[in-house]
Amino acid sequence: MENITFNNIYTLGNVVFEDETFKHFHYPEMLVRYDSNFIEFKKMPSLDVFQKAVNYLTEFHRKNGQNHVKFTFMENQELTEELIEYLNNDGYLYGYNELYTIQPHQFPHVVNDPNIKILPVSDENFEAFLKLQYSFDKEYGEQFANQKVGLHKRNFISENIMQVLAIYKGIPAGSVDIIISEDTVEIDQLSVSEEFQRRGIGIRLQRFVMDLFPNKTVILVADGQDTPREMYQRQNYQYLGFKYECIKVYS
Repeated sequence: MENITFNNIYTLGNVVFEDETFKHFHYPEMLVRYDSNFIEFKKMPSLDVFQKAVNYLTEFHRKNGQNHVKFTFMENQELTEELIEYLNNDGYLYGYNELYTIQPHQFPHVVNDPNIKILPVSDENFEAFLKLQYSFDKEYGEQFANQKVGLHKRNFISENIMQVLAIYKGIPAGSVDIIISEDTVEIDQLSVSEEFQRRGIGIRLQRFVMDLFPNKTVILVADGQDTPREMYQRQNYQYLGFKYECIKVYS
């Protein structure tokens, strides 16, 4: 297959405008989800081009009752000093994500733990899955968590997304979404409840993916400034590149 890039990562949202400079993604079903309502630059913008994009997206979002703007930049390109100075002075948060890939046979062997069960989400455990997700999502506010319920329900009936639940001693403790395409599977939203962390749940969720899709390339995105990326490196994931993004939330 062709080289894996950030283009292989699933984006939830509709392209509502595109020109030679950027793509504008919009997802009216969940307006508070920053990762679904943003502009993706197709080439590194000058400060003037960036400011025009800010004005365009700000106006569009305000018409829809949204209080943020978000932008992503070209893969494997550093931000210019001019842009960094502007972002710092204008109250933006910015950072970068890293892209990782692995072949399932490269993933470390995992010793079975009878206390942990990994199960695909079904009609029987969907309510337990929703309750667990709500506990994760409410960190970003009640509005976000409530809207996310609808997204989980849409994902549940999607042919291209598999939801997986981890049970620890009978208690829902972790989960992951698997986004399935022809050649790849993407690990998304891998989460473990704080009280159950460091018990091997995260690695067993990943092992489930590797065992279920042994002939597909596994991909994921990690925050370039967060600790999980170090775990992925220890687990034999291969680093492929980075991508900067920035966000500003209006009060």
